[in-house]
Amino acid sequence: MPSRIFIAEDDESISVLLEFLMKKLGHATCTVRSGAMAMEALEEFKPDLALLDLMLPAKSGLEICHAIRAHPALRETRVLMLTAKGSVNDVARALAAGADEYMVKPFSTQELAERVQALLDHSPGGHGA
Repeated sequence: MPSRIFIAEDDESISVLLEFLMKKLGHATCTVRSGAMAMEALEEFKPDLALLDLMLPAKSGLEICHAIRAHPALRETRVLMLTAKGSVNDVARALAAGADEYMVKPFSTQELAERVQALLDHSPGGHGA
């Protein structure tokens, strides 16, 4: 069974790349371009892993991460934060919000694929290989 990957990314080219890569790796995807649409889509899609941009319109990746951790049906979802912000404070805030991983853009697609697989392999009830 393919894993379900949720993507919240407002940059169209990055969003398309992430969706393409996740599908190429055999995962089902759901993509939104703003934080405002994220929670409803998350509740409906029920992903195994969420790839969240830190800076989204309407609601930030941090706010979405907090909401995932507070939601009974979503709290076990793994979260990988993808952002251009790479300061120690940014990383600390994301991890404090409940992110499992943090990657700074630009990123290597190979490294992203490896981190996604590692997160899925170690998720409760995960579908990893």
